[in-house]
Amino acid sequence: MQSMEEMIQAAQKAAETIQTQMNEMQAKLDAIEVEGQSGGGLVKVRASAKGRILGVSIDESLMKPEEKQMVEDLVTAAFNDARDKADRVSNQEMQNIQGGMGLPPGFKLPGM
Repeated sequence: MQSMEEMIQAAQKAAETIQTQMNEMQAKLDAIEVEGQSGGGLVKVRASAKGRILGVSIDESLMKPEEKQMVEDLVTAAFNDARDKADRVSNQEMQNIQGGMGLPPGFKLPGM
């Protein structure tokens, strides 16, 4: 039979292991790159799976004053596409790490 102190130490060790894995996951997500597009590729946004924006590309054919509103709409759509892709990659990576820790599917780790 484990003593209360042994159980507390085991829980603290498990929490430290989870925290280390979460830190590694955050670094991994920041290294994974996704690309959002709109306008058939006229506007592209590169982002990390963590959601950090890495770059924006706008086709020069859109660089006309009368196209301003359309360009703004396309940039917004490309950002949203990149965000959606980043979220999908992030969710998949979280499922992978939770499966590796034996946590039930859908279990939300604190801080995520």
